[in-house]
Amino acid sequence: MNGPVRDEPLGELELVHTFTGPMPTGVSVSHTGRIFVNFPKWGDDVPATVVELRDGREAPFPDEAWNRPAGDDDPGAFVSVQSIVVDPADRLWVLDTGSPMFQPTSPGGPKLVRIDLDTDRVAQVITFPTDVALPSTYLNDVRFDLRRGEGGTAYVTDSSDSGPNGIIVVDLASGASWRRLHDHPSTRAEPLSHYRPVVEGRPLLERPPDGPPKPIAMGADGIAISADGARLHYCPLASRRWYSVATDALVDRTRDDAEVAATVVDEGDKGGGSDGLETDDAGRLYLTSYEHNAVLRRRPDGEYETVAHDPRLLWPDTMSVAADGYLYVTANQLHRQPKYQRGQDLRRKPYALFRIRIDAGPVRLR
Repeated sequence: MNGPVRDEPLGELELVHTFTGPMPTGVSVSHTGRIFVNFPKWGDDVPATVVELRDGREAPFPDEAWNRPAGDDDPGAFVSVQSIVVDPADRLWVLDTGSPMFQPTSPGGPKLVRIDLDTDRVAQVITFPTDVALPSTYLNDVRFDLRRGEGGTAYVTDSSDSGPNGIIVVDLASGASWRRLHDHPSTRAEPLSHYRPVVEGRPLLERPPDGPPKPIAMGADGIAISADGARLHYCPLASRRWYSVATDALVDRTRDDAEVAATVVDEGDKGGGSDGLETDDAGRLYLTSYEHNAVLRRRPDGEYETVAHDPRLLWPDTMSVAADGYLYVTANQLHRQPKYQRGQDLRRKPYALFRIRIDAGPVRLR
């Protein structure tokens, strides 16, 4: 890891909401404080894959109809949502994998959906062509830069554990999308000989009920844009390293793959496996650490700090820096799922949404 780590957490972890139904992954907070959460369809009973937290309730969002797909290829409803993000213009974007239970995708299922929060209505649906969202693709997380392009640009990670990984670039004005860093080593899971994660004192492996265990194989997962928009940071789920790439190269379709790959920088050992990444306007990068029940951040000077360390942070997943000066993070016990426990479900409800103050005052969102 580059630079020393500050041992003492920066603040006190606060419990925001508990979940007694399906396990959550994504969380995002609007500029006015509205909180949205999503639940992918990984085997739990999921009444609604996107909800808003209202007075302690989980209300389907934007409505029940959008949470009732006619099939895995339904472009007019959410199939299985992995991530939700409020952009700098205070609009909610929903990243639909189109892949319940990690099944092969079909055209119409994988999509990016914009909901305008002043009306709570769907305003734009961007579906991905088959050369962008491959049958093996698992759309994992997304970040937005509204300063680039006529309508802004989105970057999406493909974390597939059964096919090539990469970064998907989306022009929000036209809806056009394309793949970058396709099957590049920086987007792939590291082999077990290089990375052996340990969670709750036990090596994390896929452990089927019958047969030998095997290493987790999920690639590019966490993603964050630098404060100046010049670099896109990303990390495979199965790796202690993280990387960045020049956004100028990602968006320029005249550049070939080798030119894009030439701008990749190895950002070093981040000290543990990470699921989510996040950034703020001060240029600080946040990393979940699922091996250590912690959230870390790297300051612009390269020093790492512990933002939160708490035994309740059992698999910290997605983070959201909010305008109220708090960092929100879900903890969903992902590693206790049957897939990693020889078919036994060792998760203990409730799952949790926490927040921790990261600044004395409100955060200025880009």
